[in-house]
Amino acid sequence: MFLAHPLFRLAPDDTKIPFMKGRHLGIAFSVILSVLSVVLAFYPGLEKGIDFRGGILMEIRTEGPADLGAIRSSVADLGLGEVGVQEFGDASTVLVRLPVQGDEAATQQTVNQVRGALNEAAPGSRLVRTEAVGNRISSELFTGSLIALGLSMLAMMAYIWFRFEWQFAIGAVVTLLLETTKVVGFLAVTRIEFSLATVAAALTIIGFSVNDKVVVYDRMRENLRKFKTMPLRQVIDRSINETLNRTLGTSVTLLLSALPLALFGGDTLAGFAWTMVFGIVASTSSSIFISAPILLYLGENRLRRGTEAAGGVKPQPKAG
Repeated sequence: MFLAHPLFRLAPDDTKIPFMKGRHLGIAFSVILSVLSVVLAFYPGLEKGIDFRGGILMEIRTEGPADLGAIRSSVADLGLGEVGVQEFGDASTVLVRLPVQGDEAATQQTVNQVRGALNEAAPGSRLVRTEAVGNRISSELFTGSLIALGLSMLAMMAYIWFRFEWQFAIGAVVTLLLETTKVVGFLAVTRIEFSLATVAAALTIIGFSVNDKVVVYDRMRENLRKFKTMPLRQVIDRSINETLNRTLGTSVTLLLSALPLALFGGDTLAGFAWTMVFGIVASTSSSIFISAPILLYLGENRLRRGTEAAGGVKPQPKAG
């Protein structure tokens, strides 16, 4: 990999950046962003895709540039409820959204009515695809997605708790919660559809983020055993600097894969790809400015007691 070549190192091997000096600012900024993200998730709210909102989605391709006004008017005259018509990808591709119409028979009848209206408003147009999700199914998908996110965080916490100490597990889970809320805020601001694809992107980000933190945590644990008298703040700074090149190299490699997909992958993959791009940036920064300060706040004595026990070194009794 070219990022591993000495000429392409993103950070020098002898980097000595005092990251913990900005720990208060980093935590405060992250919490503020997460709180704003939660607020935006409720107002104006997420742009739910058909997976979670339910309804009928029809992709129409016209012979020339589509007349959105004429298409919207012709479908609205059918009296099927609130109609959404938008351009999708290019000027000749249109998405038509309709609310849930009932059972499968009613849905098929609605699709036939819309096709008839579209043939009059845009002669020569053709139906590319149709998706229909009922209210019950969309509700189950939404609940299942939230459960999947919650279970993934619990599993990550259990894994890190088992491999390290509880302080590391709490730091990782709190960081993951802050990252996930920021992703939700990103979706609310950009109006990217909250769908199964974006949930898959969020789960992928969680996995990448935990992997990144495990690497830094491993180095912290090694340095805690190696430098028993060094203050915890200096141990954390040293560990982050020693793994900085690896952290940045991995993140840039993933960005080089996700960014072209976001730019040239088309509207179908854009939501997933842009969510990945944002999540990679957020998780990389949080590994340095969020999870590490949380460990520092939890206290040096607790971490060193756990490290001595894990390393088989008996603590020395205090004098007097």
